[in-house]
Amino acid sequence: MNAAADSQARPFAQALKQAQAAITAHMEAQLAGGDELHSAMRYAITGGKMLRGFLVLESARLHGVPQAAALQAALAIECIHAYSLVHDDLPCMDDDNLRRGQPTVHRKWNEAMAVLAGDSLQCFAFELLADPALGPQALPLIRGLALASGKDGMVSGQMLDIAAETAEAPLTLDQITLLQSRKTGCLIEWSATVGAVLAGEDPARLRQYATALGLAFQIADDILDVEGDADKVGKAVRKDAEAGKATFVSLLGLDAAKSRAKALCEEACAALAPYGAEAETLKEAARFVISRDS
Repeated sequence: MNAAADSQARPFAQALKQAQAAITAHMEAQLAGGDELHSAMRYAITGGKMLRGFLVLESARLHGVPQAAALQAALAIECIHAYSLVHDDLPCMDDDNLRRGQPTVHRKWNEAMAVLAGDSLQCFAFELLADPALGPQALPLIRGLALASGKDGMVSGQMLDIAAETAEAPLTLDQITLLQSRKTGCLIEWSATVGAVLAGEDPARLRQYATALGLAFQIADDILDVEGDADKVGKAVRKDAEAGKATFVSLLGLDAAKSRAKALCEEACAALAPYGAEAETLKEAARFVISRDS
């Protein structure tokens, strides 16, 4: 296992803040256009936790991958995530007015601009990954992101989520686990394994970490929908319960859902054992995921 990182593991809050600043600066340089489309794209990316981009940069650090190359992949995943949110917020999907405490893109502009901004963000992600600076590993990253994002990944999860809203019976625990592994987990898994892929190393341990992390993330989201404060969460809460939608909380109960999230956090941390102390920041990220209030 290559732990030739260029620096020691840092406290998670510091590492996340540094990742956010680096990705934001890279985004502003890469999307410097002055027209409305560029403005809407920047708006869609800005303001999020950038956890997926952080995972890219931290996994790259673990494997001694230069940040300049990793930033392309970090911005790429934030573009894909932002595009998915822009489209998910549209009236034909979840019909949300707020995202990250701000008006959604279709509310700030209009539905046409939201569709175009989302489309452009998706294309831009793959443009970033096609950078020659990523070398021969660019192709596996592009293919991996396409798989994680498309018909067998995030989009598939969105489809299952929409279908569940009109299904005659609520989803079972196995069905909702599959839905969320695609809707949320696939992009988190891709993010956490980028460093190993760029270094030409086995991503198995990081994949195990990410699988547990992704499921814990969604359970925490379901808990936030029940207990969260809309001002802190930055979007509407308690929508799932009002819609009678099956969630981890409705299926397991609140206490059991919290216990399951904690167990998944421990599972994620255990997967990082071969990296030793260098992986402490990633372990802190897992703990953050299940304790966040937004």
